[in-house]
Amino acid sequence: MKKKLVSILISVAMTATILAGCGSSAATSDAGAASADSGETADAGDDAAADAGDDAAAEDAGDEAADEVEAVTDTTGPDDGTPLELWTFVELHGTFYRDMCDKWNEENPDKQIKLTTVTYPYGDMHQKMIMSLQTGTGAPDICDVEVGQFPNVVAFLTDGLVPLNDYIKPYEATMVKSRLDTYAGEDGNYYGAPFHVGATLMYYNLAAMEEAGLSQADIDAVETWDQWVALGEKYLDGIGRPDGKYWTSVDTGGTDWMWLAMAEYGEDWTGGFEGPANVQLDSVKKMLTMQQDWLSSGLAEVSPDGHIDLEAGFQNILDHNIVSFPKAAWYMSRFLNYMPEEEGNWYLAPCPVFESGQGHSVGIGGTGTVVSQQSANGDLAAEFICWAKMGEEGEKYIWENLGFDVCNTAYWTDDAFAHDDSNQYNKFFRNYPYDVLNDVKDGIGKISVVAISPTINEYFCTTTANEVLEDGMDVDEALQEFQEAVDLEQ
Repeated sequence: MKKKLVSILISVAMTATILAGCGSSAATSDAGAASADSGETADAGDDAAADAGDDAAAEDAGDEAADEVEAVTDTTGPDDGTPLELWTFVELHGTFYRDMCDKWNEENPDKQIKLTTVTYPYGDMHQKMIMSLQTGTGAPDICDVEVGQFPNVVAFLTDGLVPLNDYIKPYEATMVKSRLDTYAGEDGNYYGAPFHVGATLMYYNLAAMEEAGLSQADIDAVETWDQWVALGEKYLDGIGRPDGKYWTSVDTGGTDWMWLAMAEYGEDWTGGFEGPANVQLDSVKKMLTMQQDWLSSGLAEVSPDGHIDLEAGFQNILDHNIVSFPKAAWYMSRFLNYMPEEEGNWYLAPCPVFESGQGHSVGIGGTGTVVSQQSANGDLAAEFICWAKMGEEGEKYIWENLGFDVCNTAYWTDDAFAHDDSNQYNKFFRNYPYDVLNDVKDGIGKISVVAISPTINEYFCTTTANEVLEDGMDVDEALQEFQEAVDLEQ
């Protein structure tokens, strides 16, 4: 088991590094709602696995490092309530859980909970959780697990985690299935309660487009990528094609565009639990080829610093150097936190598709909350966490305070919920976000996050994307090289 543990710890460190450089949030893991659930944190690197060359030393060092980790601990609930401990890597998550515990106790006088939340740095928490599951001792009752780390945690399904199926049942009929499936194990059971869908939408700077003679109706008429490109050309013509101004930017440090393309075709380069991974997919080829064409024609630029979700990306948006791009719904919080002066400028719409009839979205990022079988009160822990993250009280809190697109679609058509004009996100954007989410609801795809995912993400972000988008390498040649690198790890 020590060999397996060291391999997983290395994967934790590698995934954290990838997430820091491949689509990382601009904020740290214990910062504001902007980074709370993108599925990526900048607080990533972890020393516990750095010396993993010696099995026993790595395990001892990991235990010692976990003991020395600085943690923030808070408790709520009556002293005579059932004690539950919850680990998270985002301070605002801890606040959410404590507030939901207080609401739970108000509604359930016969099932009082005394909840202690412990907030660790990203890498430390995940390693500590994995070691607790591997050794069979020391795990909390409840733990947040970032989506990129989920394969490492569900590796201990047999005697590690509580299946949540029975506790999800009261909400399952109206939950976004692809998001529940993201936190399923190989046995088909659900092991993580999600915070959000992370549905990818297209963001448009309508105010800038209006200055070029375009309108909301022009955006609403777009269905395909060809139509979106044509609209971009009209925009650039309308502003006289000045230097430094583009329709969009493409990322060399992230996989979001590729995920969207794969979801539209129903493809998945990981191969899922069964594998094998295949990165030479038609969807990936088509997206990369299109992006090369956009760069050549001047329609697009490479995102500053390689990704739109970094400080340079925010500044690029503020400077109106780009006016259209796809990003998950949680990116709305980036505008409020980093670009508040853009209020009233932006309009949301479904993403274009390659062919009419395809799905318009994919879920990106996320945190699945698990319950450990080591818990003496696993039933109560599972009931509480599913109620908190899927019921009406929790979904309202998640939308209003964290800015996430909630997974329970029952509230997407609730006028008081979705059209609340006092909501900060409804006020910021030109249209109601949930109106757009309802448009894409039946076409939100999923790309699996499995053991091979870190290898795929790392190679794409460090090599393939740069070769294709920066160096102009032939797409087929680059993907063949990519495939050979992935095959070495399968």
